Amino acid sequence: MSQHAAQTERIRVLIVDDHEMVRSGLSAFLLGAPDMEPAGEASNGEEAIRFCEQMQPDVVLMDMMMPGIDGVEATRVIHDRWPHVRVIALTSFADEALIKQVLQAGAMSYLLKNVGSADLAAAIRGAVGGRPTLAPEATQALISQAARPAAPGHDLSPRELDVLALMKRGLSNRAIADELSISRSTVDFHVSNILGKLAVSSRTEAVALAIQHHLVE
Repeated sequence: MSQHAAQTERIRVLIVDDHEMVRSGLSAFLLGAPDMEPAGEASNGEEAIRFCEQMQPDVVLMDMMMPGIDGVEATRVIHDRWPHVRVIALTSFADEALIKQVLQAGAMSYLLKNVGSADLAAAIRGAVGGRPTLAPEATQALISQAARPAAPGHDLSPRELDVLALMKRGLSNRAIADELSISRSTVDFHVSNILGKLAVSSRTEAVALAIQHHLVE
């Protein structure tokens, strides 16, 4: 690529938000940047996925809360199908669970909608170069989450949760084995793992903890 071409090639940015005013504002911002351009607009996750399939922009500015396919699921699909398309979560919420979900789904960066234009431009350029950007509020939320002890039962497997739910119903290991169509020894193994992971010494304590922390329905 020639130096002139490198200077004139613009970063193509898809804007995804269910509010027309937000899309218009972001589009105007991109039109005013010397090295960026709006590649298109989408009002929900379905449209965003369809656009990426057709156009494959360089960067997607992805709102999180939208009807239909939300920002997290749209991010997951886009990242899985077109990993070279960089997704920046752009939302009003610094919610710990949301931040974790969308980053795990493949978002490169997480910004709040109160971000300044210079910082947003830097984040878009950084995303193209593979450099993540986190809003200070998002960084603080992740630090706070990491500093807290993990909730009891966070490491139980889906099958162990199934067994725990049946324990809560008062079923014996033999009855659990029949219910799940597995061997009695397998149930014994799962129950032993459950007691160990919950750091309790009896089925009664395990069930009490499950109820207290809403581990099973």
